[in-house]
Amino acid sequence: MSRLIVVSNRVPDIAKGPPAGGLAVALKAALDKHGGVWMGWSGKSSGAKEPGPLHFHEQGPITFALSDLSRRDLSEYYAGFANSVLWPLCHYRLDLTDYARKDMAGYFRVNRFFAERLRPLIQPDDLIWIHDYHLIPIASELRRLGIGNRIGFFMHIPWPPPDVFLTLPVHEAIIGGLTAYDVVGFQTAHDAENFASCLQREGIGGDAGDGWLEAYGRRFRAGAFPIGIATREFAGLARQAVRTAPVKRFADSLEGRDLIIGVDRLDYSKGLTHRIDAYERFLTANPAWHGRTTMLQVTPKSRSDVPGYAAMQRQVAEHAGRVNGALGRLDWVPIRYVNRAIGQNVLAGLYRLARVGLVTPLRDGMNLVAKEFVAAQDPEDPGVLVLSRFAGAARELDGAILVNPYDIEAVGNAIAQALSMPVEARRDRLAPMMKRLEEHDISRWCADFLDVLRG
Repeated sequence: MSRLIVVSNRVPDIAKGPPAGGLAVALKAALDKHGGVWMGWSGKSSGAKEPGPLHFHEQGPITFALSDLSRRDLSEYYAGFANSVLWPLCHYRLDLTDYARKDMAGYFRVNRFFAERLRPLIQPDDLIWIHDYHLIPIASELRRLGIGNRIGFFMHIPWPPPDVFLTLPVHEAIIGGLTAYDVVGFQTAHDAENFASCLQREGIGGDAGDGWLEAYGRRFRAGAFPIGIATREFAGLARQAVRTAPVKRFADSLEGRDLIIGVDRLDYSKGLTHRIDAYERFLTANPAWHGRTTMLQVTPKSRSDVPGYAAMQRQVAEHAGRVNGALGRLDWVPIRYVNRAIGQNVLAGLYRLARVGLVTPLRDGMNLVAKEFVAAQDPEDPGVLVLSRFAGAARELDGAILVNPYDIEAVGNAIAQALSMPVEARRDRLAPMMKRLEEHDISRWCADFLDVLRG
């Protein structure tokens, strides 16, 4: 059986315990099964020095190969091109892209560095699986170094249409990087179609039929592999979590009010101010619900080194404060805003308590919070998911109330519909979504991709 080599921007620190989150758990399970290497950034900076040799440590059949990155690398590769150009571009936010040639050069330099450090670790039959927008050029760099192994890539974030993506000054180099893979996976069929359209628009290549694309004289597969969660495990965690002391204390503090929950990393793609405005619109239009519901918005800080995120944090907090100031009472605060991370075991219990899950990003590759909310529900008395139609999860979770997050009034009406929905209707919506999540969980996603990559 072939070994597996995984390359991701960040690698979980296994020394601190089992990885948290479905993706890390699934990748570690695949590596435990096949044996192999997990390579990536250590999360540490080497300061002004250039990145040094890889640091190795073994755990069972897995070799972890980690590298520090210099301050220059982190500025240009990570904060610069990856998160100030590719991230906003792929989320359709041309207005927020901040392209600089030095950042672009840093992005390709770090990818070349990773490829050169990876090359000596590769055995002839290894399968290589590269993850996400930080590392698109690695396959082309490995091909340049003479590596002929099967190499796959998975894009965790959206892929935009040609009129958006082709505004990138180095778009041909990025697209060309993806054509060096044997399999390119996207979250949705829509993303895969957008990528194929970029190839066709530029005259680089096109559809070769039956899931194959052709470009630069190479044939490769491209398609949708929607990522899942550890559904049964998360459902079990939620059942246990509601009995824990932190969740019980929170439930007591609600004093019988219905809970509406939103959980998002701080990012402009999540539509946080739109969501708060929609909740305000709901309360304004439905005064009978004043004092009967509480919205909890959990928003951990994110990418503080990227310009604009600190201002965004202030803006979201100000929105929440304005609503509380205008509509709150001495005995009721409409919005509880938490600006730090909460452990997954507590979150699972909060999801199960909630009558409404409010997942309304302006654009999202998948959005696993939507899937976790569904998995956490009590099948006898479930909550209702209000979900943006611009999240990849909307293509699978057809029991959600789908909304346009830009339509503040419609989202407010969806909140009212969800809170008023009878239990029979809530059960009918939950059942098919749970069936889908159980059948297409994170392990199935991992196995499906690797099956195609093996060829």
